[in-house]
Amino acid sequence: MSDDASTAEMTGVPTAPDAWFVYVVECADGTLYAGVAKNAEARVAKHNDGSGAKYTRTRRPVELVYLEPASDRGAALKREHQIKRMSAGEKRQLVERQP
Repeated sequence: MSDDASTAEMTGVPTAPDAWFVYVVECADGTLYAGVAKNAEARVAKHNDGSGAKYTRTRRPVELVYLEPASDRGAALKREHQIKRMSAGEKRQLVERQP
């Protein structure tokens, strides 16, 4: 199974090789971390092996709790910025609303 197929299964959205996603992971300490990736599953694996973001290195393991497709990298980065500016409660509501 290709990495793109895995992401498609997770989101229910067919992916193209140039598709971008905004993702949120929940860290072991209960905090939420947002990021962007072309392959969210591979990115979460990077967080869990310690080669992801500095923030998540000491808060492993992380679990993918939210995934949103974006039209391109720029749109993904803008949405990531919006999510990072949300309060913890607003992020929790976003995560809970995802089907």
